[in-house]
Amino acid sequence: MTSSPPPTDFIHDAIRRDNEAGTYAGRVQTRFPPEPNGYLHIGHLKAITVDFGIAEDFGGSCMLRLDDTNPDTEDVEYVDSIVDDIAWLGYTPAEVRYASDYFGQLYAWAEYLVEQGLAYVDDQDGETISATRGDFSTPGVNSPFRQRSVEENLDLLRRMRAGEFPDGTRVLRARIDMAHENMQMRDPVMYRIRHAHHHNTGDAWPIYPTYDWAHGQSDAFEGVTHSLCTLEFESHRPLYDWFLANLPLDSAAPRQMEFARLELTHTVTSKRRLRTLVEQGVVDGWDDPRMPTLRGLRRRGYPASALRAFCTAVGITRTNTRKAIEELESYVRRELNATAQRRMTVLRPLKLVLTNWPTDADGNPVVEHFEIANNPENAEDGTRQVAFSGELWIEADDFAEVPPPKYFRLSPGREVRLRGAYFVTATDVVKDADGTIAQVNATYDPASRGGNSPDGRKVKSTMHWVSAAHAAPLTVALYDRLFSTAAPGASTGEPLDDVNPRSRELLTGCQAEAALAEAGPGQVVQFERLGYFAADARSPGLFHRTVGLRDEWAAAQRRR
Repeated sequence: MTSSPPPTDFIHDAIRRDNEAGTYAGRVQTRFPPEPNGYLHIGHLKAITVDFGIAEDFGGSCMLRLDDTNPDTEDVEYVDSIVDDIAWLGYTPAEVRYASDYFGQLYAWAEYLVEQGLAYVDDQDGETISATRGDFSTPGVNSPFRQRSVEENLDLLRRMRAGEFPDGTRVLRARIDMAHENMQMRDPVMYRIRHAHHHNTGDAWPIYPTYDWAHGQSDAFEGVTHSLCTLEFESHRPLYDWFLANLPLDSAAPRQMEFARLELTHTVTSKRRLRTLVEQGVVDGWDDPRMPTLRGLRRRGYPASALRAFCTAVGITRTNTRKAIEELESYVRRELNATAQRRMTVLRPLKLVLTNWPTDADGNPVVEHFEIANNPENAEDGTRQVAFSGELWIEADDFAEVPPPKYFRLSPGREVRLRGAYFVTATDVVKDADGTIAQVNATYDPASRGGNSPDGRKVKSTMHWVSAAHAAPLTVALYDRLFSTAAPGASTGEPLDDVNPRSRELLTGCQAEAALAEAGPGQVVQFERLGYFAADARSPGLFHRTVGLRDEWAAAQRRR
């Protein structure tokens, strides 16, 4: 067996150069640092695969660090979900830590910067600080408190730490350059006063560090060598480097590098907007199968291996692009085609009665069984016995009393094959009082058992079916795009304006072969001719359509 060549991209190449130069003594350590203020989504997936994948490629380690510096929005519920989602994806962090684990060390370093004259306490409120930062064409205005003495700043900072001041009355800022071309360098806030309960530290801290103050320093505390971020953090890198350059580190500073984030068509990953969908009842929760959260994708039946393979194929680049969601679905479909067992299920049932079907001595319809492969793609999955009798369920759209042109399924006088069973020919219909077709009558050819013609005659359609006497009822959820446009919000500026009000159709009264009742929670099976469907983990008898059978992405590539 030959091994795959090592990946080649700008991050792998940079790490190789660092290793050759001995920058970190050949050591590679990364981290994945999500904020526990919501559930992980498809955008996080790219960062997870890069952070853990890079570490694995170089024989290093990747840590999970919960960036819990904002007690107002974070919760242990999100912490638990993040840990669980990463495990589901197949990754094992070297350690699980919290930014709050370092609050004491961060504060000590904050005092160090104050002592060096590189940080000061500002009494201005947040609105004033924001207004005096200037913009890309106008320099900021120095705070009137910028020239406080080291002694006064230390005294105020310690009193902030002791909880003497109300929320919002003071902040600690780095003293850098209010005229810097990079807005992140214009005396950024390091600490803000917030008397709030924290999920990890309780009520021990009345002040909390900002992301920029906690992030790079946490990397240094943990011994991270390469801090890998998505491109929106590129403008933060000078500040990341400035803090580390002005602190008494024990070893080489971590190196931040940025890569393109993952965006998909018909998808929104803003936590704020996703939370709005949940709170307004547009979806049923964070794990609604229409949501781009990992919880939602998992419940819908997306295999973790397919998600990882998709991200690997997308690769590591420096250019943000929006990938077609059909491409992701192609990876999902490819994986499920190889692994999912097949079952026959009728979503919109129509009764088919075989008028010449035999009965036993007591006048009951004879029951036969057919041996059908569980997965034609994998002989090791074996076969199953499927019951067949004189009354069946077929799809309503598999019969047309007056067939349109090029319609090859069942219609009066036309013969079709029932999958793995017999040839049947429709004879007449039974209608309700309102004229709706309630039943189709047909005859079967006993010589065609197994779906094979004894005389070589051809039929143009093979249909799935379910024995009515042996059927298992179920409910099926069919899904369309949650957002109706490829780039939500492109025309109005608000992505939620493009929510598709018909993104889900719930079908009750569906009928399936008995073996489907054995599907375990979360198991994905192929409903023959219909697509891949996942058994809901919480509601027995409910199945979610994962993807259809038609590979739109592959078809588009062939047309190129």
